[in-house]
Amino acid sequence: MPYLEREGEVFVVYLGDAGQTDDENRFHPDWIDEFHALLDQVESSQGPAALVTTANGKFYSNGLDTNWLFGNLNATHSYLDRVHSLYTRLLGFPLPTVAAVNGHAFGAGAMLATSHDFRVMRADRGYYCLPEVHLGMPFTVGMNALLTERLSNQVCVRAMTTGHRYPADEAIAAGIVDDKADAASLLATAIGQAAALAGNRKPNLSVIKRALHAKALAGLSVPTTPENLAFDPR
Repeated sequence: MPYLEREGEVFVVYLGDAGQTDDENRFHPDWIDEFHALLDQVESSQGPAALVTTANGKFYSNGLDTNWLFGNLNATHSYLDRVHSLYTRLLGFPLPTVAAVNGHAFGAGAMLATSHDFRVMRADRGYYCLPEVHLGMPFTVGMNALLTERLSNQVCVRAMTTGHRYPADEAIAAGIVDDKADAASLLATAIGQAAALAGNRKPNLSVIKRALHAKALAGLSVPTTPENLAFDPR
């Protein structure tokens, strides 16, 4: 489950349990609830602050908890709406946000990273990938809005229609991430970038972000229905 630490003015949310190196940090409903609860704690703080998310081991996040989803098909639409809430929360978050992408970020986990203000990716290992085309899954209206508003059209074409796996250098060139660092310095790099922005935590920050991301937020607010989720996850 996610947990929270603090480094000076920077809150660090880890996406998986401490000491776990092979946890895929998938979005179980309880995981989503805990992530929001940690963000509530961060928001309740006072003074200059910023947020970093990261994980331990070789995964940042592999996104949807398909094991849970396959066992709860009647909850597919409400579950995906809850996943969308993660992206909405981060897009308008009232603190600067930096994703320290320590390993593989696939599918909905890649979209979680994309929902941050900035992204730093591990230089030597890990991919950013949207594999839905290989899984027979469409993108929801909200996911499509998030990606097409945050990434360029041609990058979306390649990422979304081919499932290309982007290592750090390619992800930087495509504008998917902003920077890279080796494994030993990744978190420190992200914390340093976040700390430099902590003073920007002011009441107008969320207003600015919500205006910047208005189209993505509008798409994410569309409830998931059979009409905009044309696949059977079985």
